[in-house]
Amino acid sequence: MTHITDARYSAFRGQPVLITGGLGFLGSNLAIALTEAGAHVTLVDCMLPEHGANPFNIAPIRDRVAVTYSDVRDANVMNYLVRDQAYIFHLAGQVDHVLSMTDPYPDIDINIRGTATLMEAIKHHNPGARVIYTGTRGEYGEAVSLPVGEDAATFPKGLMEISNLTAEKIIEMYDHVHHIRSILLRLTNVYGPRGQMHHSRYGVVNWFVRLAVDGGTLKVFGDGKIKRDFLYVDDCVHAMLQAALCDAAYGEVFNVATGIPVDFVELADTLISATGSGAWEFAPFTPERAAQEPGDFWANIDKITRIIGWTPSTSLREGLTRTAQFYRQHKTYYWT
Repeated sequence: MTHITDARYSAFRGQPVLITGGLGFLGSNLAIALTEAGAHVTLVDCMLPEHGANPFNIAPIRDRVAVTYSDVRDANVMNYLVRDQAYIFHLAGQVDHVLSMTDPYPDIDINIRGTATLMEAIKHHNPGARVIYTGTRGEYGEAVSLPVGEDAATFPKGLMEISNLTAEKIIEMYDHVHHIRSILLRLTNVYGPRGQMHHSRYGVVNWFVRLAVDGGTLKVFGDGKIKRDFLYVDDCVHAMLQAALCDAAYGEVFNVATGIPVDFVELADTLISATGSGAWEFAPFTPERAAQEPGDFWANIDKITRIIGWTPSTSLREGLTRTAQFYRQHKTYYWT
C-alpha cells in the first residue's frame, strides 16, 4: 500500500475504525492505510476458506491493530464491536462467482443476513457511526449503454451480485429510516497486492499475475475483446478514504473505477511485458463463466470525481508491475 502521508487523511488520526473482512484483500490494504493515517483500527474476519483472508496481509501493522476472529452473522460479537466506532467499513462477504451458481445459500446467509445483523447492531448500539459499504459493478449486469453510470438499471446475473445489491438496499434503508449515515460504493475489477492467489474463481487479474510470475500460460476467454475496467487496489483504498471523509458523499451511491476500457488481450500483453515472463492463449469459456458473462463493462466516474474529488492515478502497467513485484517477494505466503 502506498504510504498515507496526505494531509487529507489527518482527520482519521485517533479515530476508532472497524473493518469487516479485515484480513482479506481490500480490508487489509485499507487497514494499513488507516493505521498509517493514525486511526485506531479493529479488524473482524471469520477466515472463510478460499476467500483470501490471510494473517500475513497485515504483517506491517500486526502489532498496531486489534483483530477479532469472528463472523458478521454473530449478533453478540457485532453488538460489542460496533460500539464507539466512528467509521465502519463493511467489506466482508461471499465473493465467489462460481460458488454462487452451485450453492446460493452462502450468498444469502453471509451477504444478506450478515449485513442485516451488522446494521441492527449499529442501530441499537452506535447509530452515529458512519458506514461505508463496498458492492460490485456486477450489480448492474449487462450494460445497456457505456460507460455505465450510477443511475443505470440493475439486472445482476448471479446470486452473488443479487446478494450484494440486496445488502446495498438494506444499508440504504437503514440510512433513510434509521438515519445511519452510509456510503455505497460499487467497485470494478480491483487487483493488486494481498489478494487471494489460490484459484481463478475470482480476481482474474491477480490470477493472471500468478501465472505470469510462474512463467505459465494465461487463458484468454473467447476472442479476448471483452472490455473491463481494471482498478489498482491503492486507488480503490484512496476512494474509500476520501469518501468516508466527505460529508456530501453520505446517502449516495458511487462507481469506483478507472473509467478506462481495457480488453483481455491488452491486459495479457501488458502484464507479460511488465513482468517479462509468461505467455497467453485463447480458450473457450467454461459453462459457469459463460452463463454469468455480462459483456463489455466500464464505469462512468464523473459522480465520484465531482462530489468527492477522487480520480485514480495508477496506470495499468504500473499497477501490474507493482502487483507482480509484491507477489514475487512474498509468494510463499500466497501460493501455498
